Amino acid sequence: MNLFRALAVVLALTLGLSAVPAQASDAISNTSSGDPIYSTNSPPFYKMLGDLIIARPLLLGATVIGTAAFIVSLPFTALGGNVKEAGQALVVDPGKATFVRCLGCTESGYKQD
Repeated sequence: MNLFRALAVVLALTLGLSAVPAQASDAISNTSSGDPIYSTNSPPFYKMLGDLIIARPLLLGATVIGTAAFIVSLPFTALGGNVKEAGQALVVDPGKATFVRCLGCTESGYKQD
């Protein structure tokens, strides 16, 4: 792959990740039980489809790129003493958004006490 194609792929991934809109709606409005601790987030099919086709592949790419960046920056972060923060920001957060979020949901992870 020549330099122009590689640059075009990186630019497309960057623009794609920045174009994913942040969901600002409150998840409590979709609650069936009314309990704020246990909320059933049941997004419509178009959000699930968009998440499956667009967001998950982009988030998987961000997780892979973040992992590579973490490995490259590991000697410097070890010297600076912030390995945990770098790992959280570059690997764990994108991984949670990719693998631990329900399809079409806006929040990552499980709600636990």
